[in-house]
Amino acid sequence: MDEGQSLPAATVFDALGAEYERAFADSATHHASLRWLLEHLAPCSRVLDVGCGTGRPTARTLADAGHDVLGVDVSPVMVDLAVRQVPRASFECADIRGLPLEERSFDAICLYFSLLQMSRDDQSGLLRKLGRLLVPGGHLVVATVPLDVEDVDVVFMGQKVRATSFGADEFTRLVAGAGFTVLWEQSGLFTPAHEGASAEPQLFLHCRRA
Repeated sequence: MDEGQSLPAATVFDALGAEYERAFADSATHHASLRWLLEHLAPCSRVLDVGCGTGRPTARTLADAGHDVLGVDVSPVMVDLAVRQVPRASFECADIRGLPLEERSFDAICLYFSLLQMSRDDQSGLLRKLGRLLVPGGHLVVATVPLDVEDVDVVFMGQKVRATSFGADEFTRLVAGAGFTVLWEQSGLFTPAHEGASAEPQLFLHCRRA
């Protein structure tokens, strides 16, 4: 492969493995987002964690609280780490866009920074699919890097990737247009604990299926 070529998500996160978890483990906003979700979930809720990574902190926090968690990720390395680190949850290595799941079968869905290597059309389509997977009134927690960029090459933790995102207002409208009511939002800057990393804007939205 040409050194200058952008890498697909599975290749990037296979290479990063546990290094990704270490870089983002101290995100106070991520942990606050999980606390908010836990406060709004009924006991033993079924939760889908899209782009689950190593399983920590999201799947582990939810599973430790007694919820039934399914994590999905395109990276075999990440899924292997998650299986070992969070034995109370279930994990599947797959692309969520093509994974057949029963409609109205989840009480909540977590989507933390899993859209950024998808096209804008795919991001919109996935949000609509996730809405169909939720029970009426179910919760969606979604986080992104709110920048107005499309199909641009960036270096992420030493890996060259191609990224697409939306500005904060446009992303919020995209989520609302997919059938969600935004209940809570928080934004700020976070600097990953990784050599050469710089502060990045982050946007967290807590939503309910309309």
